[in-house]
Amino acid sequence: MIKSKWGSVAFVLLGFSIFNTACAQNPPLTGKNYIAEERLVEHSTVLLNNSKYLIPLQNLDQLKIASVHFSNQYTTAFDSLLNKYSKVQTFDGNVYTGAKTLNDLSADLMWYNTIIIQLNEADLNNPQLADFINGNQKLKNVIVAVFGAGTVFGKLTNISAPIIWSERISPVSAYYAAQAVFGGLPITQKLTKTYSPQFASGMGFITDKTRLQYTVPEEANINASDLASIDNIAREAIAQHATPGCVVLVAKDGKVIFNKAYGNHTYDTQVPDKITDIFDLASMTKISATTIEAMALTDQGKLSLENTIGDYVPLAKKSNKNDIKISELLLHQAGLIPDIQSFEKVKPTDHSTDSSAAYPTKVSEHYFLRANYYKDVMLPEMLNSPLRTRGQYVYSDVSMLFMKEVVENITSIPENVYVQQQFYNPLGMQTAGFLPLYRFNAAQIVPTENDQEYRRSLLDGYVHDPTAALMGGVAGHAGLFGSANDVAILYQMLLNRGTYGGKQYFKPEVIDLFTSKQSAVSRRGLGFDRWDPIAERHYPSRLASEQTYGHTGFTGTCVWVDPRFNLVYIFLSNRVNPSASSNKLSSLNIRPRIMDVVYEAISKGI
Repeated sequence: MIKSKWGSVAFVLLGFSIFNTACAQNPPLTGKNYIAEERLVEHSTVLLNNSKYLIPLQNLDQLKIASVHFSNQYTTAFDSLLNKYSKVQTFDGNVYTGAKTLNDLSADLMWYNTIIIQLNEADLNNPQLADFINGNQKLKNVIVAVFGAGTVFGKLTNISAPIIWSERISPVSAYYAAQAVFGGLPITQKLTKTYSPQFASGMGFITDKTRLQYTVPEEANINASDLASIDNIAREAIAQHATPGCVVLVAKDGKVIFNKAYGNHTYDTQVPDKITDIFDLASMTKISATTIEAMALTDQGKLSLENTIGDYVPLAKKSNKNDIKISELLLHQAGLIPDIQSFEKVKPTDHSTDSSAAYPTKVSEHYFLRANYYKDVMLPEMLNSPLRTRGQYVYSDVSMLFMKEVVENITSIPENVYVQQQFYNPLGMQTAGFLPLYRFNAAQIVPTENDQEYRRSLLDGYVHDPTAALMGGVAGHAGLFGSANDVAILYQMLLNRGTYGGKQYFKPEVIDLFTSKQSAVSRRGLGFDRWDPIAERHYPSRLASEQTYGHTGFTGTCVWVDPRFNLVYIFLSNRVNPSASSNKLSSLNIRPRIMDVVYEAISKGI
């Protein structure tokens, strides 16, 4: 709870939707009040000393960022927004008094190459602070966020680091400045008064909005109250045991206007879902990893959709897969069987309860496959599998297993490494990736099925899909994990026609090619699922436009992008817990109904 002139305001980052409990004498910070304050903040926020264009920050994969605060009363708000864009470690400068000094703070910041320092006028009364800033800015990127009246400039004359100055002191100014650091909001103003030769009227740098903004629905011309029924549908899903919990995120016009978690990790525990939780994205992997890499290689001229599997995979040349075109794989029209391998086919001698050189592939706790099992058993099964009628649409995981072979033969880099280095890390996707247990505690990962037949454990951080599991957790059709915010970043980049954070990831025409309807016999794009023209199916929503593209996942996930409405919709759940046998999430139409609510709210406007 934050005490301020706004009253006692509880800020809940539901994307950024703000709910309040205000004192009777103070008006609540409703959506419209928030926007009014944000406009005042925008017109009193100025960026100075940015001649090296450090702000907005770029190359996030190369930055290790720390945030230092002293007596700024809205530090929590500021730091919470910073961490939407990149992992930022917080340091309390007040600890460094007495026996500890600011030199000790500098020593503790040794491993960080970018330092964001929050200051107000009271902080600037400390004469040692200027030395601390100047000393660090000689060695690192330093950004100073200053809140208060123009008199602060008299104490900033020796500082050459970029300064974001906001005359207003409020939670909204903290949110605004933090987002401006990363380009989530633009800085549009210059100084209107002269405070010193260094800070004179007309000075200031203008920046653009280059990343997602986190704000209230009203910022996108939507009444927050019109999204309230999302709560009811999500709670219905939980009450009906369609899923133990879920996370919903809505981004409109490049602004996250709703992001909320519901329920718990499992039905029999009281571990609440959080918006930062990591989910098994299941078949969303097909478009969020494999297709993304295929798009990049197409963009670079290294992959041709008209070439065949045999052109890229030498082992396919003597198989019946040799002349299958890449476009047929991506459209699920290659005549491939839906899947291969299952745990039933694994021989007792193929797996062990202990890891060793002979059994190195970890499938789950106490389940290890023998060396080269994929190469010796699974890949030959793929190559020798029968072909059915080519040209017909048959949804097939095998198609994306072959696409993984294709892209890895082109790049000589494992798919999980390629997408991590080329997309997830540079975009600022902090949780996205394969094999999450190598990077995160299981408590942050939402468990899926309680597999008592084969893996004999609750699958928490291990991929649910059996084929992907037998491949060690990295497959072309499944294996990717991530949070809703990470998924939003990736698909906002696609909605932006290939740009995000000031970097161009794809040419717009490549995105148009892959995401538009490319099949004469199905609704599919290249890799992407799309809007269904058969009206009674209402897929993915009865109100979605024909431009909509995305994908669902078996674990109870989906992402849909609708360019006509400038919309990204994400639903993440673990509906397969405790068992995958229930299909209530689909039979109750939970995901489409929530999406309908969003469209209805858009149509109503403010």
